[in-house]
Amino acid sequence: MEVFAFYAFASASVAGALLMVTRRNPLAGAFALVLSLGALAFLFAMLHAEFVFILQILLYAGAIMVLIIFTLMLLNLTPEELKEPPIGALKGFLILAFCVAGFVGFVRVLRTIPEGVAEVSPDFGNIEPVGRLMLGNYLYPFEVISVLLLVAVVGVVLLAKKVI
Repeated sequence: MEVFAFYAFASASVAGALLMVTRRNPLAGAFALVLSLGALAFLFAMLHAEFVFILQILLYAGAIMVLIIFTLMLLNLTPEELKEPPIGALKGFLILAFCVAGFVGFVRVLRTIPEGVAEVSPDFGNIEPVGRLMLGNYLYPFEVISVLLLVAVVGVVLLAKKVI
C-alpha cells in the first residue's frame, strides 16, 4: 500500500510540474504548482518528516502560492494576451527531441543508483532539533530576521496606502 501511495503522489507531483510549465494561462500554471507542491508535501509525510511536511503545506502550497496568485491577479491579463500560439513542426520536433534526451538521461542516472536503503537519523524531519537550533544557536539571527520582516511589512503597507 505504501508503494502505491508513493507512486501516486510522485506521479501527481510530476504531473503538476508538467502542467505548470505547459499552461499558457499563468493562473492555471499556479494552480498546477499547488498540486505539485501538495503532492510533494505528502511525500515528505510518508518519510515521517512531519516538520518539513507542515512547512511545505503552510509556506509553499499556502503562503507563497497566495502571493503568486495575488500577483497574477494584479497583472490583469487580457484574454488576447493568454491565447496559445500555434506550435510549428520544428518547435514540436525540438520539444520531442528534448523529451527523449531527458528520458535517456533519466534512465542512465537510474542505472547508476546503488541498491539498498540509505540510513536516516531518527531526528530527520522532526520539529525538536530545528527548534533547538533556531532558539539556541541561531537565536539572534532569528530575531534580526523577524524584525527585518516586520519592517518590510510595515513599509509595504505604507507604500500601498494612497494617502499617508
